[in-house]
Amino acid sequence: MSLSTLAATDVVLANGPVLGSIGISGLTLATGLLLLLGLRGSDRMKLDRDKAGAFGIGFGTLAVAAGNLWGDVVKGISDVPTSLIQGSGLGDIGLGGVAVALTICVFFPSWKKLIWPALLGISAGVIYGQAGGIWGIGVGLVLKLANIVGGL
Repeated sequence: MSLSTLAATDVVLANGPVLGSIGISGLTLATGLLLLLGLRGSDRMKLDRDKAGAFGIGFGTLAVAAGNLWGDVVKGISDVPTSLIQGSGLGDIGLGGVAVALTICVFFPSWKKLIWPALLGISAGVIYGQAGGIWGIGVGLVLKLANIVGGL
């Protein structure tokens, strides 16, 4: 049996999504659960500052793409740091500046509680999509990976 025959007959994954019909909302739910379990101290999901921030960014990005209640919740979370940064009287910072500030706040301080980099990461995931530019590349990558895994 040749490799091409094996690939054509035995690999069912090529004909459909890897995880079945999961959708972007299902991926958002899974990412949110992993983030929550990691923040709660699961022995199977260990988080540090960087992982909490990265999961927050991924969750925020997926939630905006999922829309509905997911999008409303993360947009509400992102409004707080965005208004604090833009409304600080420092001039016209713009969404790119907010994205830079959130990224710095997520990954550079030595946070004692992981909820802060996670929440700031969620905010960053929302703002990255709105800011465009280089920030949009990361959003596009997350959504492309979601499309591959979820079979959207």
